[in-house]
Amino acid sequence: MFLGIDIGTSAVKAVLVDADGRLVEEASAPLSVARQQPLWSEQSPDDWWTATEAAVESLDPARRRQVRAIGLAGQMHGATLLGADDRPLRPAILWNDGRAEAECDAFEAAAPDSRRIAANRAFAGFTAPKLLWVRGHEPDLFAATETVLLPKDYVRLAMTGDKATDASDASGTLWLDVGARDWSGALLAATGLERRHMPTLYEGTEATGMLRAEVARRWGMDPVPVAAGGGDNAAAAVGAGVVRDGEAFLSLGTSGVSFVATDSLRGAPDSGLHAFCHALPGQWHQMAVMLSAAACLDWAAAIMGIDVAGLVAAAERAAPDATPVFLPYLTGERTPHADANARGAFVGMTASTGQAEIARAVLDGVAMGLRDGLDVIVGAGSRVDRFTVVGGGSRSPFWGRLLASALGRPLDYRDGAAVGPALGAARLAMIAAGGADSASATRPPPLRETIDPDPREAERFAALQPRFRDLYADLHSSRQD
Repeated sequence: MFLGIDIGTSAVKAVLVDADGRLVEEASAPLSVARQQPLWSEQSPDDWWTATEAAVESLDPARRRQVRAIGLAGQMHGATLLGADDRPLRPAILWNDGRAEAECDAFEAAAPDSRRIAANRAFAGFTAPKLLWVRGHEPDLFAATETVLLPKDYVRLAMTGDKATDASDASGTLWLDVGARDWSGALLAATGLERRHMPTLYEGTEATGMLRAEVARRWGMDPVPVAAGGGDNAAAAVGAGVVRDGEAFLSLGTSGVSFVATDSLRGAPDSGLHAFCHALPGQWHQMAVMLSAAACLDWAAAIMGIDVAGLVAAAERAAPDATPVFLPYLTGERTPHADANARGAFVGMTASTGQAEIARAVLDGVAMGLRDGLDVIVGAGSRVDRFTVVGGGSRSPFWGRLLASALGRPLDYRDGAAVGPALGAARLAMIAAGGADSASATRPPPLRETIDPDPREAERFAALQPRFRDLYADLHSSRQD
């Protein structure tokens, strides 16, 4: 058995896979996000560890005793600041936190070559601008910072005592030379940091240490090796078998991601497209990110007093021509707008607009936001013929039909899609432990279903997409006046 652990935003997921890489069991433990001020998004690092232990200990004890290695995946970009005692100095600032917008300009001014080195433009959600914010607003904490870790790597520290990360997750800090797959002294200096503040870098398939004896006893397993793993999307790609040039997946988690594997670094930072290292050595990927995808469904369901399944069911009852337009920018936006201050909106409501129309508008709006990201990828020179779907949102066939129609591509649904990052982490653990080579460990899981675009829905989205884009531009312009 191999154990994969994914430190998500809304939950920690743990999965067990067998020697053939097939999903055997899964468990999860919930997490909450604190939003003390507008644009802020924080979590306690200790909550990640508590949830990790709860998720792992929910798995079958007999299977846990058979675990040969562990892999880690996790939400990217989170700034976890540790003091000299390796304890957190403050709550972690998460990937969807937008407070560091002004610091993005300051970072790029301090490192004029940053877009070439990091292969990405500075976004408020990335790690480096957050450290500039801490330096300016919490200088005592910045001065006390001895180590900066990403979320999954704080859990690794608790598991193994090692300060380590992998190249895919490190790509989202803005401190990595993404082409060289190594920390950049110039980018670190732009935030007042040095290499000594960073964890040791590994490839995702390498072991970074061994599970501590006391943790192994609690979990009922041997002190097994822990693989470097990957950022959530790179790990999800490994789980879905999206590792060869041109293969793509669509992630429907809290955020929404269009991900394309590449065999070389193909940066296009001015377009808002991300170019990161893959979790496998010598491979990279392009990624378009919208900050609120399934999170929009959670939000809309909560304010309507229903669950997400009820929201989707309501959306199926709506007449599309009576549906308002929803802008899904509840926590700002990355691709293509790079606008931490973007705001959500419903436009075109009437007295007859009801729950069904609002629900349908939310699903449509997320689909069109994802289409914006896909168009950036295609404009940057990549060809995408179809998507494998991963993430919790992959469970809804109706939403899948809307997404396929908006994107104009077939969507493939495979076994284990809902636990993609954790599944990928377990597969990386297989490679690290010598249980499989990269080719066999990254085979796509069995195909369950393909959803093709609906011609009538595709026509509707094609007509609606320009209005969707114009509404963002109009609201953005009004904020500038």
